[in-house]
Amino acid sequence: MKFPRNARIVRGHLEIAPFASVFFLLVIFISLSSLMYTPGVKIQLPVAANLPGTDKPSVSVAVGPDGRLYYANKWIPENEFKAELANQVRKAAGKPLVLVVHADQHATYNMLLGVTLAARDAGINEALLATLPNPAAPAGKR
Repeated sequence: MKFPRNARIVRGHLEIAPFASVFFLLVIFISLSSLMYTPGVKIQLPVAANLPGTDKPSVSVAVGPDGRLYYANKWIPENEFKAELANQVRKAAGKPLVLVVHADQHATYNMLLGVTLAARDAGINEALLATLPNPAAPAGKR
């Protein structure tokens, strides 16, 4: 038994206007989404290779280019930062903590010194600077 064919083959020309309108809408959405504000502080970490990491418990702090401290995703004054670090040392129950400093490449030495001295006063004796890996170095040579 032969079934009748209900599908018609399109033999006319393809209309380009709907495709063009969808394309332009996509261009508008993509360009507007790239202009949207993303909250946070932009920190440009310096690039370096062959720096050691840590396997110990760590506490992270970010230092912006203006010298502001950011701890736990919020701005924190230096005196509150010292108290928070001391609180983290008490919570660690005797395990040595490592301070990981995510410092902007435009942060000054005095800013970093203030952060590390605050950590030492709180009981953290080791501090590391966070960096980005060198993109030009091969994976085996890092």
